[in-house]
Amino acid sequence: VEAMRHATSAPVAAQMRGKASCRPERGCQALGRTFAKPTRKNGGKRNVAGKVARDGRSLSEEQRRERDLEMARQSVEAAVTSPHPSTKWVSRYADDEPRKGCDVLVECLEREGVDTVFAYPGGASMEIHQALTRSNTIRNVLCRHEQGEIFAAEGYAKCTGKVSVCIATSGPGATNLVTGLADAMLDSVPMVAITGQVPRRMIGTDAFQETPIVEISRTITKHNYLVMDVEDLPRIMREAFYLASTGRPGPVLVDIPKDVQQQMVIPKYDVAMAITGYIERLPPPPSFGTLQEIVKALTKAKRPVVYSGGGCVNAHEELREFVQLTGTPVAQTLMGLGNFPASDPASLAMLGMHGTVTANYAIDRADLLLSFGVRFDDRVTGKLEAFAQHATIVHIDVDPAEIGKNKHAHISLCADIRASLAGLNDVLRKQNFQPNYGDWMDELAKDKAAHPMRYPERDDCIVPQWAIQVLHEETKGEAIVSTGVGQHQMWAAQWYGLDYPRSWLTSGGLGSMGFGLPSALGAAVAFDGKDGRPKRIVVDIDGDGSFLMNCQELATICVEELDVKMMILNNQHLGMVVQWEDRFYKANRAHTYLGRRESEWHETQEIKDIYPDFVKMAESCGVKGERVIRKEDLRPAIRRMLDTEGPYLLDVMVPHIEHVLPMIPGGGSFKDIITEGDGTDTY
Repeated sequence: VEAMRHATSAPVAAQMRGKASCRPERGCQALGRTFAKPTRKNGGKRNVAGKVARDGRSLSEEQRRERDLEMARQSVEAAVTSPHPSTKWVSRYADDEPRKGCDVLVECLEREGVDTVFAYPGGASMEIHQALTRSNTIRNVLCRHEQGEIFAAEGYAKCTGKVSVCIATSGPGATNLVTGLADAMLDSVPMVAITGQVPRRMIGTDAFQETPIVEISRTITKHNYLVMDVEDLPRIMREAFYLASTGRPGPVLVDIPKDVQQQMVIPKYDVAMAITGYIERLPPPPSFGTLQEIVKALTKAKRPVVYSGGGCVNAHEELREFVQLTGTPVAQTLMGLGNFPASDPASLAMLGMHGTVTANYAIDRADLLLSFGVRFDDRVTGKLEAFAQHATIVHIDVDPAEIGKNKHAHISLCADIRASLAGLNDVLRKQNFQPNYGDWMDELAKDKAAHPMRYPERDDCIVPQWAIQVLHEETKGEAIVSTGVGQHQMWAAQWYGLDYPRSWLTSGGLGSMGFGLPSALGAAVAFDGKDGRPKRIVVDIDGDGSFLMNCQELATICVEELDVKMMILNNQHLGMVVQWEDRFYKANRAHTYLGRRESEWHETQEIKDIYPDFVKMAESCGVKGERVIRKEDLRPAIRRMLDTEGPYLLDVMVPHIEHVLPMIPGGGSFKDIITEGDGTDTY
């Protein structure tokens, strides 16, 4: 039952993305498909599960499907109606003792196992912060900006798999969360964002610091709530965590008016979740017939390729076993890096716009594309009609809205990817599947040898790709790596070989600059080695433009004593935009230079012309730092950074003419791939 719950309760969440809010293309009430209830036989009694327990082999495919669906429904119904499994939690109040709504909220967080929140106080959320001080188990990390706090919450969730929590006040505090909510929505990050709101009687009056955050966030949250009755808080918070973590994960926003926070109540915590419609639209578990169809396609294929995405983050073990059983090569999306080891011989590394030549070649030549936990993003596919044009496409995803949204799938399965891969592996073992893709693997090995990843060897400066390679060597590839957005992000994806899941924190779908430092902060909170928590190296590989967007969090990592290492690849430009200017706009610079206008460091080579001075910025916040300009100084500087206890900033000066290669121009196909050139060439 537990296995079936994992396989099937998750997809249900897509149906409940909003009782009051809905994003049609991703689910909610407008799913685009409806699943029928199982047929009741024998007088309407549901006895399918009992039947198979007596004679599972005698069931037809239709009966097996009916049995699986019924077991799934029963497990989800049990999850909805059963008491909350917080057996160790003890309230600070007597059972019949009234308490404020804000204390009820904090107790709800404690019951969900929350021990860390990222919260910035304000007028409409002061009551919540007062209640947090009364908690003996929840720690608040005080970031210096609400966008910083929600990015930190994302980093925390991505590296732990837990539902993270961030809290902001009304008005500008709430709107400062908007970019993070959109980012978490696109990257499927489990999160509960709590906002204070003006008192109920003032809603709609344009009161001081009033914004309709529920309406603002309607299309960028999985679901959101405006709490108008304090007695609803326990149910709403339980639903919020359940919705955020199941199905396709995502952010859930809970907006709580200040007077609701102040209202006295005796809470009822073990109230059932009101998700009847959620169960009604429950997608079926992995169909045994579809799994057999996928294995049959593998048997016929000569050139199969696994196209693995962020949806496989909880199925990395099953993915590795699948590759071992089938011998298929694996290409990963930006969000999927680390779910399959980069060092494995079957790894083709990243595919897409800045993926390897061989990964994109394999997709172009494949006759079977096994798409696991992906959404056929435009940065992966380029020209859709040319993407995997020779392949039979298999698509497995938990979100029904993604099936067939961008690319038609010949074999589709809307189900949990972990359960689906486990089922596939079981079928493969029982059928004693014998892979026969030797010629295909030899072909890919030859292509990899002919088109290796490479960068220019220079002694007069530090090449950014080499800097990341050195970092990988010095950390032995074991760091949790965060990035901002831009060239440095792509170089990190290409050159910091990721062998472990939940070690890669980046903004994929939204591409939010300023993500790197606060997300590293969130990871450092989770892996600080204190109070029984494990210790891991956390490194933010950032660009100067991205770093500036949330540099205020230097103060947070200092005050909170967080061991965050920052390596800024500083080219004094918005590097990725410069690259596109070079390639497609005749190198015309349109506001992409970030330094002093009167003197550009790359021309003068004067240290005084490096702007801003990140080392002084770090030192002003109590963070140690140094700058590296010469190639021979880089490795010792990285070693010093890693050996220094506490936060450390390393400002690495790199040339602005370097391009991220390979590159497939937007809307292009594999035949348009670019592998040569930099900013010194004319295009």
